[in-house]
Amino acid sequence: MSIHDWTRVDAGIHLLIVDLFPPSPRDPQGIHRAIWGDDCGESFLMPADKPLTCVACIGGAGAEAFIEPVAVGDELPDMPLFLTPEVYVPVPLEAAYQLAWDGMPSYWRDVLTGD
Repeated sequence: MSIHDWTRVDAGIHLLIVDLFPPSPRDPQGIHRAIWGDDCGESFLMPADKPLTCVACIGGAGAEAFIEPVAVGDELPDMPLFLTPEVYVPVPLEAAYQLAWDGMPSYWRDVLTGD
């Protein structure tokens, strides 16, 4: 059973996935291929230099995916969160991350950065 079997993208469930973990033996081509399976197409490959994934999915019979490959150190892209196949809310991932980081106590920022 692939993740696609339980995400129900084909049933009209819209997804916004931000997968900042590198591919593993469980998902060697990343989360997008794990979710979509063979529906990605035989030639779908994530770029080797950008193995992390931000993907917005429009669910339904004509499901679509908008993929933004990223790498560690890249600025996160703004992504759409679909409410319907035609209507979405823009999600400013980098700005949201920076606000969360700036609001974190300096002690924990130092722990995370090794300062």
